[in-house]
Amino acid sequence: MPHSSPARAGIAPVLAGLAPFGHATYSGGVDLLANLDYYVIQAIWLVGIPVGIYAFVHALLQRADAFTAANKLTKPAWLGITGVSAFVLVFFQGPSTFLWLPGIIAALVYIVDVRPRVTEVQRGQRW
Repeated sequence: MPHSSPARAGIAPVLAGLAPFGHATYSGGVDLLANLDYYVIQAIWLVGIPVGIYAFVHALLQRADAFTAANKLTKPAWLGITGVSAFVLVFFQGPSTFLWLPGIIAALVYIVDVRPRVTEVQRGQRW
């Protein structure tokens, strides 16, 4: 007859109630929160796709001398940066790779820093 300790006998019913790996035992509301980080990152990536495309198209449509007049990198450099950014955001599967994060950062740097200066140089200062 196998020897059974009281502690082992008390834990057996608890272990029997555990769900297999990868299956949550919580209600539906908690399951949503368990994957919240995935949904947030997925949403950032999906919003980043049109942002990256917009940054590339905007850089494409600007005059080349406006970039140097604004004391920024040249137009071909920004076309390369924003083009690679848009390519990575569109063709790499978002959160499954790490490359989407530098892509969205590059597009945002162009939109926040370069685009206003290039537009201001082409339009002239507003009073």
